[in-house]
Amino acid sequence: VQLQASGGGLVQPGGSLRLSCAASGFTSDYYATGWFRQAPGKEREGVSCIGNYDGSTYFLDSVEGRFTISRDNRKNTVYLQMNSLKPEDTAVYYCAQTLGGMCSKNATIYDYWGQGTQVTVSS
Repeated sequence: VQLQASGGGLVQPGGSLRLSCAASGFTSDYYATGWFRQAPGKEREGVSCIGNYDGSTYFLDSVEGRFTISRDNRKNTVYLQMNSLKPEDTAVYYCAQTLGGMCSKNATIYDYWGQGTQVTVSS
């Protein structure tokens, strides 16, 4: 399984970005895709997740109402739409998949990771 994260960039506060996580080599329908981020000097944190089997989702409290997550199974791609971005959202964003099927904020349960995409929110 390979995951390709893309869509990061530089955006002003209040702006929007859409991150994409394209998966290849996957043969199961029972998995979950999570987005994590890591800012310099901080621990990696779970931002959002979507279960492919039941569509269940979760969001980090600080992004609730600003970020949405969706999937396009025809394209094997999960999207993270980020609106009303704040400087504190600046980080490298990673997507990951777990064969366990259930979303989790615990990064250790994820089996596959993408390479990360930089998101910088600054004026």
